[in-house]
Parts: sequence; C-alpha cells; structure tokens
Amino acid sequence: MKKILVWMLAATMMMVSVSAMADGLKIQFVPTNTETADAATAAFSAYMSKLLGMDVDVTVATSYNGIVEAMESGTVDVGIMPPATYAQAREMGVAKAILSSTLVDYDQETETAIEGSVTGNFKAEVLVRADSDIEGYEGLEGKTIAYLGASSASGYIYPVAEMKKLGIDTEKCTWTNITSIPSAILAVINGQVDACFTFEGSRYVFAKAVLDDKGNPYDLYEQLKVAKLSDGDIPNDAVAVSSKLSEETVKAVTDAFLAMASDPEGLEIMSTWGHTGYVPANEADYDTIAEYIELAAD
Repeated sequence: MKKILVWMLAATMMMVSVSAMADGLKIQFVPTNTETADAATAAFSAYMSKLLGMDVDVTVATSYNGIVEAMESGTVDVGIMPPATYAQAREMGVAKAILSSTLVDYDQETETAIEGSVTGNFKAEVLVRADSDIEGYEGLEGKTIAYLGASSASGYIYPVAEMKKLGIDTEKCTWTNITSIPSAILAVINGQVDACFTFEGSRYVFAKAVLDDKGNPYDLYEQLKVAKLSDGDIPNDAVAVSSKLSEETVKAVTDAFLAMASDPEGLEIMSTWGHTGYVPANEADYDTIAEYIELAAD
C-alpha cells in the first residue's frame, strides 16, 4: 500500500509540473526487435500519458540516424537512444542524456541471464553457425557479415573498430545490412551470411523470435556459437531530452522514467527494449564511443 501511495504522489507531482505543456510530449525509441516494436508503442504512450497527465505520442525510429534528425528538427522531445546514436546527437548539440539504462548481465560462458544482476554496459557479439570454423576477429576476413547499421555500437562500430586495430582488412569482407536482429540471426543459420554482429546475450533475448519454416523457434544455442565478444565495453542506452525542453519538463520526464522502472506495468513495457531500470547519466561513459566511431569510419 505504501508503494502505491508513493507512486500516486510522484504521478501527481509530475502532472502538476507538466501542466503547462499543452501540446503534449513526443517520445521516440530505437527498438531492440523491429518486428515487435509497433505493438509496444500504444501501451507505452498510454502509460506515459497517465503518468504525466498529458498527451504523450510515442513513435518508433525508422533508423539510428532518424531519431537524431527528429530531435534536431524538433519533432521529437525525448529519445531512447543506443549509445552511439546518443554520442552523435550530443556532438550535434541536439540532445542531452538525463538517464542511462541498466540491463541484466550475462554469463559469458553460457550466455544466459544472471538472475538479479544489473550492469551499466555490455559487449558486442559475433555470432556464427555452430559448425563454423570462424574463431575471433581474424576468422572474419573475407567473409560475408550481416551488420545492423553503421551507427550501431554493437552491430557495427565496436567490432569493425577492433578488427581494424588488429590490422584486418575489412574491405575484403562482404557487408550485408540487416537491421532486424532475428533476421540477421536467421541469415547466419540459413548460411546466407557467415556471421552477424549483434549484442551480448542475443541468443537468450531472441530465443523465441527466430523461427524455422514450420513456425517453430530454432534452438539458438544449438545452431549458433559466439566467435568473439568485443574487447571494449559499450555503455547502455541513454534517455536523452531535446536541448529545447525547459528544466521543469526535463525533471518531469526524469521522474516519470524513474517511476516507470519501479512499477511492474512499467517494467513490462520497458522489456520491449531490454531495460531493467534507470540511473543518472554519466556523460564520461559515452566519451570513448567517439573514438570507436572515428576508427570504424576510417
């Protein structure tokens, strides 16, 4: 009962603080799974509207760069951004992180979630078929690789930068852009590509999302193996606000996300993009990404 009263008080305070925002709030997120993202927008919009006491319009970003462009143009007020995307938005001066997400950590031997764990960073992951002879970055030279997008930290930037650090000629690889992680994983299983870049724990997260031609989930642990985890740690997603928002609105949004993370209904919605909670953002955590972006782009 005490928890309910605290939550209601927080919601009431937020409603008062955002009462001046008559035009509503626009939130956009980059989905972990593009195939299920649309179904989450209605629930997220309704939940945040109730919490803030105003209209909240939630949309799905069509690309990593798209959310940055939307914030620059003023069509989005709040963005739930992957780390490299936030680094770009920060560099352009169109967004500032107010919170960083927390995620469940994974056992790096079994790639299963560690119950009760919380981590502020993750690693990029290279997945290959279980019967593949590819080991490490060195085995990728000359291979066909599915990547999520040139602005994805785990899906391109970190593995490519680290390959280049090792002197691997990435121009000898054949690159296939597949923005859906389940589709990229399926392409590996079917032999359409030799490897795909994704994030640590993908076999666990997408255990029921990659289907065979009969509609049954593949056993991803049986079909695939991890050829390499990135050496560098990647900071988690940022919840970033437009530089045009008032301090009052920023505080209301911050309180709303923190309240969401302490409520079962909110946690269920957050699971759409894999978040388990939020902590105050530390800008220094995103500084190293710029170095990786520059190296990957060379």
